[in-house]
Amino acid sequence: MTGVKVIAINRKARFDYAVEESCECGIELRGTEVKSVRDGKISFPDAWAEVLNGEVWLNSFLIAENPFSSIFNHEPARKKRLLLHKQEIKRLKRKVDEKGFTLVPLSFYFKNGKVKVELGLCKGKKLYDKRAGIRERDVNRDMEREFRRRV
Repeated sequence: MTGVKVIAINRKARFDYAVEESCECGIELRGTEVKSVRDGKISFPDAWAEVLNGEVWLNSFLIAENPFSSIFNHEPARKKRLLLHKQEIKRLKRKVDEKGFTLVPLSFYFKNGKVKVELGLCKGKKLYDKRAGIRERDVNRDMEREFRRRV
C-alpha cells in the first residue's frame, strides 16, 4: 500500500490473543502527541480499548512527552479516543459484550499523513494454545533449515 509507514507492531498481542477480526480506525491526538508519535516514542504493551457511551477509548497507551515543547506538553497516559463509524462501534460493542472478547491495538501506522490504529477483536489464548504455537513455529523453522541445507 502506498503512503503507509508502520510506527509499531504489537507482537505480544498476536501471541497472547487469537485475533478474530481487525479494523482500521483513526486516533484523536493533541498537538505535541503527533510529534512524539512521529519520533516513535510510544509504548503499548498492556494497551486495550473499551466502548463507553457510544465511543471507543484506548487505555494504557503511553506517548512520551516531547522534550522540545514547554508548557504546551501533553499528558502521557491520558485516554485517547478512537475514530470509528457508529455502526462499527455498535458491532464491536455487541462482540465485546460476549464472553472472552476484548479490543487490543495490533499496530500503529501513518496512512496519508494521519495516525491509524489496527484494532483487533481478540479472544485470550489458553496456555496450551500458546505452547502449540511455539511448537508449530519451531517445526517450521526446522523444515526451512532442512530445505536450505538440501539446496
